[in-house]
Amino acid sequence: MNNNDIIFALSSGHGKSGVAVIRVSGDDLRDLFLKITNRKSADARHAYFANMRDNSGDLIDQVIAIYFAAPHSFTGTDIIEIHSHGAPAVIEKIFEYLHANNARMAMPGEFSRRAFYNNKMDLADIDGLAALLDAQTDAQRKSALASMMGGDSEIYNAWRTQMIEISAYAAAMLDYADDELPTNIGQTIREKTKTLYDEISAAISRYTAVRAIRSGFNVVLAGDTNVGKSSLFNAIVGSNRAIVSDIPGTTRDVVSTNLDIGGYMVNLSDTAGLRTTDDTIEQIGIARTKSEIENADIIINVYSTENNPRIPKTIKPNEIYVINKSDLNPNTKFDNAIYTSTKSGVGIRELTTTLCDKISEIAKTAENGVAVNARTRDLLVNAADELKSALDAPVENYDIFSEHTRRAADAIGRILGTITAADVLDATFSQLCLGK
Repeated sequence: MNNNDIIFALSSGHGKSGVAVIRVSGDDLRDLFLKITNRKSADARHAYFANMRDNSGDLIDQVIAIYFAAPHSFTGTDIIEIHSHGAPAVIEKIFEYLHANNARMAMPGEFSRRAFYNNKMDLADIDGLAALLDAQTDAQRKSALASMMGGDSEIYNAWRTQMIEISAYAAAMLDYADDELPTNIGQTIREKTKTLYDEISAAISRYTAVRAIRSGFNVVLAGDTNVGKSSLFNAIVGSNRAIVSDIPGTTRDVVSTNLDIGGYMVNLSDTAGLRTTDDTIEQIGIARTKSEIENADIIINVYSTENNPRIPKTIKPNEIYVINKSDLNPNTKFDNAIYTSTKSGVGIRELTTTLCDKISEIAKTAENGVAVNARTRDLLVNAADELKSALDAPVENYDIFSEHTRRAADAIGRILGTITAADVLDATFSQLCLGK
């Protein structure tokens, strides 16, 4: 991958559209821009209407083109944006023109990679951009924007700066007399290290909530056979997605769909009823049910008035208890359960409201601090382990203390890309699409 190549990609969506945006990046693109717009001069950051022609002089399309001169662009290099009609034939013809003018198709994430190398973005910003491009709900959009606009980077940089300072003081304590160092420096750096350890541990604990916001909350309908889980699933979804039957064991596999509930993405799953069975296929479905329950953020435990509901007095924060088919036995009463009837619609709104409240409570834990993803979680765990090792080092053994805090700073540096290996870069940028 040559960072000096002229690269291009379609930055807007594929398929027929009113307008397509094609982005070009490279060094010294002014001459190419003048050629595209058939002009003798042009100002940066101005939109020009032009009849774009190929090298033979044949008209390709009427376009609007904008030139962004380095370093004032997304990548830090020169950029040209071509706004054409969105017909696939027009886009392909523009691609042919750019190929003929020594440009090549960009690799996924290559524009953002250039922005990274030119100090326009760090890896935490790139993670936020990738999450923003995948955002389907308002909560996902807000979380991703906060990361992309540098909110996470500020926190990571502050942590890393403190770790470097602590490591430097610890090392200095080996070479300088006590009267040449700040008063109580040993106690001070230990207290600061403990504070950093607590803050990073708190960030790690928010991983599940952040993952749920960005990937969707896994909500599972669980219970015995024939309690009406599939009917509840259809009622919540608003369509007949799951097969409904009075025959026990009808649902033999996990049926899932994505919903937007209260601005949050929800992965709702209807599961096979839990019971003892000799049916091999149903046994596989029950095993999958147990796996879904283990990985669920919220579990909706479904009973019917016919099968002796067992509702605990104390309910876990991530559980909801539902007594379905309440119209069949209206005398059954449990204070900690929601009574529903899919035939009459009773309780369905209360159930979705309670589910939304549960989701909001979980999401609150992710509102403050960094948005931890799978990549950054591993590095934060590494940093926390190193800080713990520093704190556990024997008192007065500040060479070990210094080394562990330095390693913690390196782990945070890898989150930002300040210190990184090629495989970390590849994994980060491969999340992105062409034109980003």
